[in-house]
Amino acid sequence: MPDRERDGQNSRFRPPRPPRRRARAPRVHRLVGVRTAWTTVGDGEFFCPGCGGDRNYRRRTGRRRLVVLGVPLLTRGQTGPVVECVACQDHFGLDALDHPTTVRLSAMLRDAVHTITIAVLTTGGAASRATLDAAVTTLRGAGFDDCTEERLVALADALAADTGRVGAPDCAPGLAIELHEALGPLAPHLAPAGREALLLTGARVALADGPYTPAERDVLATAGCALTLGAEDVGHLLTVAQRTPS
Repeated sequence: MPDRERDGQNSRFRPPRPPRRRARAPRVHRLVGVRTAWTTVGDGEFFCPGCGGDRNYRRRTGRRRLVVLGVPLLTRGQTGPVVECVACQDHFGLDALDHPTTVRLSAMLRDAVHTITIAVLTTGGAASRATLDAAVTTLRGAGFDDCTEERLVALADALAADTGRVGAPDCAPGLAIELHEALGPLAPHLAPAGREALLLTGARVALADGPYTPAERDVLATAGCALTLGAEDVGHLLTVAQRTPS
């Protein structure tokens, strides 16, 4: 039966009305503005603070221009240089290039472990089988898979001769320079726990054949200084290493 409206009359079929389209707001064009035309002057790989990982970057400089109705007119000076991440396209200051990439940081850590271990061996540890075994285990764990006792002895002898460590009662200036060159650039990029772990690595190698010798303590103190650890912190860590089994 046909539907009836409220007045009782038959209702006519009415097709549904199409939805009304909302009128688009007119675009408002900026009459006057400043735009930057970027020029790439270099590229490379860096650790992107925005992405949180290794990315490619473009080093860019820019020229700012006054734009009227989309037409560039007057030059408003230069800007930059900046570092632009190719992935996220964010801009950062040039100091972003000071942070090593994760690949570079891993290599620096490996070199740091190697330098501390060899420095400990120059104090006389190369003559101890226990110390050599501990050094080989430490370096292989750091990624030096081809490390052998013979190579360590040769490296320790060469470093001692090169830095003037042979027969010296304390850390010779040349060896101190080696430690600072290997550990100094790394220290700002490590948390305190990371710097302490590096020093403990050398301490455990030194303790492999018994208590610290004065020469070992001096070399480890120099390494702690290069890692920007205070003298009290170094002394505490060396004591902790003695109490903690490796």
